[in-house]
Amino acid sequence: MSEHETTGRTGPGSDDDLRVLVVEDEARAAEAHAEYVRRVPGYTVAGTVRSAQEASRFLEAMRTQGRPVDLVLLDMHLPDGHGLGLLRRMRAAGHLCDVIAVTAARDADVVRAAVAQGVVLYLVKPFTFAGFRAKLEQHAAFRAQAEANRLRGEDLGQDEVDALMGSLRRAPGAAVPKGMSPETLREVTAALRQADRGLSASEVADLVGASRVTVRRYLEHLADTGTAERHPRYGGGGRPEVEYRWV
Repeated sequence: MSEHETTGRTGPGSDDDLRVLVVEDEARAAEAHAEYVRRVPGYTVAGTVRSAQEASRFLEAMRTQGRPVDLVLLDMHLPDGHGLGLLRRMRAAGHLCDVIAVTAARDADVVRAAVAQGVVLYLVKPFTFAGFRAKLEQHAAFRAQAEANRLRGEDLGQDEVDALMGSLRRAPGAAVPKGMSPETLREVTAALRQADRGLSASEVADLVGASRVTVRRYLEHLADTGTAERHPRYGGGGRPEVEYRWV
């Protein structure tokens, strides 16, 4: 591995985090993208590389170690070739990791070719952290839903396929009901995703600093859209409390 792949590039993360490789030839942009990744729950920086050749070596090394990369943030303009060429070689080598194009390339033919080769999302430079986070949240929703479907072990019907594909096309907050805040929805979602157990509305309210009544509306919205599940929590006397778990 080159020094660009290792020095000061990785975050601690957890074993459950999705491992991200940043492929970006400009040093400051590469570090900025890596720092953005570190700020999004559920993701960790596996490394950053500055060229297509380094990316190929890094992907193979991680696979050999039994820790394959889950997501590549791919710039299209690399010093030793086009990002689409790297993507073709990745697929030919059996690297099936997800790819998000992070690039200034706006040519319609490039976008079409990127989609044809399996790019799941496309982020046009320049962008804000909010825009970057939205793409990773879309990707996280897709991965979570795909994993839930896999664990159920059942063939997918049309509705399940549509929901899975739709998670990549629907920007977080775009379908938030009237009167709900996208920012609060992100906070409630993050609290639920990071929990290792089901949480009640009161527990989530304590974590995000909002009222129980307000938080319950957001939790019910997540449950209604299939990204969270409701379960009864039995304790002392009286009616069981409802807890919510990320799918």
